[in-house]
Amino acid sequence: MKSKQTRREFGATALASILASAMPAPFVWAAEKKYDPGASDTEIKLGQTVPHSGPGSLYGVLGRVGEAYFQMLNEKGGINGRKVKFFTMDDAYSAPKCVEATRRLVEQEEVLALYGSLGTAPQTAVHKYLNSKGVPQLLLNTGASKWNDPKNFKWTMAGLPLYPTEARILARHVVSVKPNAKIGILYQNDDFGRDFLGPFKKVLADAGGTAKVIMEQTYDLTEPTVDSQLINLSKSGADVFYNISTGKASSQSIRKVAELGWKPLHLLSAGSTGRSILAAAGLENATGIVAIRYAKEVGVPRFEKDPDVMAFEELRKKYLPNVDPDNTIAFAGYGQVATMAEIVRRCGDELTRANVLKQATMLAGFHSPYFLDGVNYSYTPEDYTPMKTLYISIFNGKDWDISDKPVTE
Repeated sequence: MKSKQTRREFGATALASILASAMPAPFVWAAEKKYDPGASDTEIKLGQTVPHSGPGSLYGVLGRVGEAYFQMLNEKGGINGRKVKFFTMDDAYSAPKCVEATRRLVEQEEVLALYGSLGTAPQTAVHKYLNSKGVPQLLLNTGASKWNDPKNFKWTMAGLPLYPTEARILARHVVSVKPNAKIGILYQNDDFGRDFLGPFKKVLADAGGTAKVIMEQTYDLTEPTVDSQLINLSKSGADVFYNISTGKASSQSIRKVAELGWKPLHLLSAGSTGRSILAAAGLENATGIVAIRYAKEVGVPRFEKDPDVMAFEELRKKYLPNVDPDNTIAFAGYGQVATMAEIVRRCGDELTRANVLKQATMLAGFHSPYFLDGVNYSYTPEDYTPMKTLYISIFNGKDWDISDKPVTE
C-alpha cells in the first residue's frame, strides 16, 4: 500500500513539473488590464480646452503648465509606466470654438478624459455632449452650481469652489460688518455672473436687515473696457462694491475704482484674485479688497519655503522660464494637473472612463499642492462639491491677510 502511494505521489510530482515547464509564466493570474479609447499599455491621452487667445488669454497658461507637468512625468517614466499625451486646445473663451475643439478631442484624438477646461459658458456648450458620450469632464475651471448634479450629469465635476457657496459667505460677511450696506454690483453678463448674483441677493433678503443692492451693472466679454459701468456705480452712492468679473475686466475695474477715488468695501470673486490680475491693476490699487481664499500664493514671502511652492518653482524654471514666478494662475494649473495625475495613478491598469470618474468621485480628503492647509477636496459619489472649507481674506497691498479660522458650509 505504501509503495503504491509513493508511485502516485511520484507521478503527480512529475506531471506538475511537466505542466509547470509548459507554462509561460508562474501559475498566478495577473489582474486584467482594461482600456477605453485614449489608453493603452504605453499611452494615456488627456485633453482640455482653455482660451490661449482672446479676452481670456491670461488663462492659457493653465494649458502650458499642464504640458510642462506631463513632460516632467514622462521623463520620469510616466504614470504607472505609461506616457501621457496631453492636448490643450484653444477655445478663445467662445462656446462655438469650445464645441469644435471638444469634438476634435473626443472624436479624432480619442482622449480618455478631459480636465481643467475653463469657463461656465464654453463648458455649458459641451456639457450634454460629453455626458452623452460618457467622457469625464473633470476639475473644471468654473464653480457653477450646475456642475454639482451627479444624478443627471455624472460625468461632469467642477474644480473650483462653487460660486453660490462663495457668494453666500461673502454676503454674510457684508451683513456682519456693514449691516446698512448700499451695494453696487458689476457682473459678467452670462451664467458665470448670474450664479454669484442670485445667492448673494438671497442671503441679503433672508437676513431681513437694511443691507440692499442699489445698482447692478453688467458687461460682456467682448467689451474693451468696463469704465462706464464703474463710473455709474461710483455715482450711485454704494458703499460696497461686489466685483463679479474675470481676467482683464477684473484688472480694469480694480484700477478704475482707484482712479475714481471711490472707496467702497470691495468684494472680488475668488477666481480673479490671482497675483497676475492684481499686478495688472496695480497692487496698491487692490489694497483692502475682500475675497474668499482657499489656495496658496506664489511669489510672496509667506509661501516661498513651502514644499509645494518650491516644487512648482522648480518646474517653472526648467520648463516655463517665460512664465512669471508670481503667476498664481499658473500655480493653480499646477495644482489641477497634479490632481489629475493622482486620479489617473489611482486607476492603475483599469484605464476606463468609468474608473477615471470613480476615482475622481472618491478624492475626498486629497490635498492639492495648490490648497491652503485645512482645505481638501470633498468630492463623494453623491455630492460633487469640490471643497467646502474656505477662508475670508483681505489684501494688504502686498499679500492676503487670511482669517485665522476657515468657514465651512
